Amino acid sequence: MAAALNNAVVQRVTRIPPAYFVFAILMIILWIARPHMLNANILGIFIRQVAPLGVLVLGQLLVMRVKSIDLSGGGVILLVNYFISSGLFPGASVALFVALALATGTLIGLFNGVMVAKRRVSAVIVTLAVSIILVGFVQFLSSGKPPGDVPSVFNDIYNTKLGPVPTPVIFWVFLTAIMALFLSKTVFGRYVTSVGENAEAAHFAGVPVERTVILAHMIAGFIAAIAALVQTASIAVGSVRVGLDLPILAVAATILGGVVFGRGEGGVWGPFFGVLSFALLFVVMTTFGIDEPGKLIAQGLIILLAAIFYGVRTARSN
Repeated sequence: MAAALNNAVVQRVTRIPPAYFVFAILMIILWIARPHMLNANILGIFIRQVAPLGVLVLGQLLVMRVKSIDLSGGGVILLVNYFISSGLFPGASVALFVALALATGTLIGLFNGVMVAKRRVSAVIVTLAVSIILVGFVQFLSSGKPPGDVPSVFNDIYNTKLGPVPTPVIFWVFLTAIMALFLSKTVFGRYVTSVGENAEAAHFAGVPVERTVILAHMIAGFIAAIAALVQTASIAVGSVRVGLDLPILAVAATILGGVVFGRGEGGVWGPFFGVLSFALLFVVMTTFGIDEPGKLIAQGLIILLAAIFYGVRTARSN
């Protein structure tokens, strides 16, 4: 009886996404060592910095739920950043830039989806190749130099607040809630779950598997474009490097949040706390005076933890 109870407790604990444990540990460290850093205004500044990552994670968790992956987000972010900051569209309104970004991301997502679902190309290979092509394209157009200034209206929007909470954080939470409802309350959400659990069984049950995977990639591209707009708004000038590390961090945060390929026990909020864990990590390391190399090492260790967690979860499910 005791052994069975212990085993049941262990199983329940292992089903909890590690993001919650990491988040709790970092909060405790801050509470003990630097309680003044728990101020809402201070935390808001750090959390605002990871808002683009948080938005990108929403697309990543969607494609991972259908046993795919999208590493093209860095290229999408860089391309959108170039469109906005290069001066290619003089006098363009914010609405035009937003429409251009969303159309670009959606088309890239469509291409990724068709290659993965219909051509059966490895998702890792095709999306990584797309990202490399986009990065090379931007570097060619800009001759490897920062393209120019980001219109001030983007930065003005990025710096607004609702009370102590930055607007980008509110926007990220809103999108996360929308994604949670989208996956739990719509037919497409049920299709995503079915394809993730067993694509072959889903096909014989009448689920349009190919269309679901393609649409998941299209939505991921659309969301990557939104992340690009938020990321671009956070900087004053264009860049030929901005956002390139976000896709790998998005994969890590998604897995830390309990979403592995085809399985989504962490739902949407698990990855949300995975991103928050990265934000708190930056707070902790900044307060202890750890410089950039140390932060990179810590990020790498968290990504390694995510990989180990994925391996354990995969072994348990087999």
